[in-house]
Amino acid sequence: MEELILVRYGEIALKGGNRAFFINQLVRNIRKALKGIEHRIIKDRGRILIEMQVQSGDTEEAVNRLKKVFGIVSLSRVIKVEKNLDTIKQRALAIVAEQQPATFKVESRRADKAFPVNSPEICRQVGAFILENCQGIRVDVHRPELLINIEIRDKAYIYMGMEQGSGGLPTGTSGKSILLLSGGIDSPVAGWMVAKRGVELEAIHFHSFPYTSERAKQKVIDLARVLAGYTGGIGLHMVSLTDIQSSINRHCPAEQSTILTRRFMMKIAGKIAEAEKALALITGESLGQVASQTIESIYVTDSCVDMPVFRPLLGMDKVEIINRARNIDTYELSILPYEDCCTLFLPPHPETRPRLEKILQSESHLEVRPLIEQAVETREVLSI
Repeated sequence: MEELILVRYGEIALKGGNRAFFINQLVRNIRKALKGIEHRIIKDRGRILIEMQVQSGDTEEAVNRLKKVFGIVSLSRVIKVEKNLDTIKQRALAIVAEQQPATFKVESRRADKAFPVNSPEICRQVGAFILENCQGIRVDVHRPELLINIEIRDKAYIYMGMEQGSGGLPTGTSGKSILLLSGGIDSPVAGWMVAKRGVELEAIHFHSFPYTSERAKQKVIDLARVLAGYTGGIGLHMVSLTDIQSSINRHCPAEQSTILTRRFMMKIAGKIAEAEKALALITGESLGQVASQTIESIYVTDSCVDMPVFRPLLGMDKVEIINRARNIDTYELSILPYEDCCTLFLPPHPETRPRLEKILQSESHLEVRPLIEQAVETREVLSI
């Protein structure tokens, strides 16, 4: 008897001629996720099997890591036995004896059509054997307390139920994008949602040191580390906005400072995206949530970059975003009370309906290019 993890993928199976590309990338991501755990990966007819060293005790840890790998829809801990009906019966009976359910059901899938017993007959014979050898148990085909699954492949694989994966597409199959990671609730969720579609992430965090603290920096690093658990790793660019915000405060109307700062962020992100060969930016904006997220503000902000800007949270309200943040384990970090550069210099009455021509006029009083170049050149890059 051997213990394995059975991995299932969803929409990858619909990729036609490109399916092998997606599967191979998923296998690479699984291998990266299981680094440090002894295992062997087997690709087999629409499934991926991971053989574990049972004595190592790492199966639970492996399952927890794999549940975060994008592209995996579900997974099960399975037992591999000889492809022999008597052996299958005995093992299924042992499972029932161990679990002691009041009701059960047997389901079967015969991937190896050369096996002489078809799926319905496997279910019938295994179920009858359990009923004959266990007292006080009955079959419930609708809501069984215990569901025994049997798959016939090169061997027989027996498992009970399944655990949900993160779904989506494997990281690295949809190009690269730059996430503007603020440290708040929204941006980590936005990054997670785009990464789920196979996008490789790089992240940029803008700070105003020494006005923002080392604890605020560590908070963002910790958020990036949570996201890296899903993506396999993230490059984190720490960019200072101190000189830029000081210049804006000296030369521009206070009510425009938020939108002007936002435009600098987008321009800097665009420069870094070009250097990192990323093709899009990602932000956590939700339409109408704050002053910089009105449709007018978004229009003025987007006018300064020549690449797509993904805003997956645009139509979500705060409750929906918070629920997703809790599900992906970023919420508790995001609410730590450390100020970021956006809240630190927030004017009392920010402009909510900016006009592009007025913003451009204010920018003309700033040394835009030198400020951007200095911010890009002095950034700190961390590998998370």
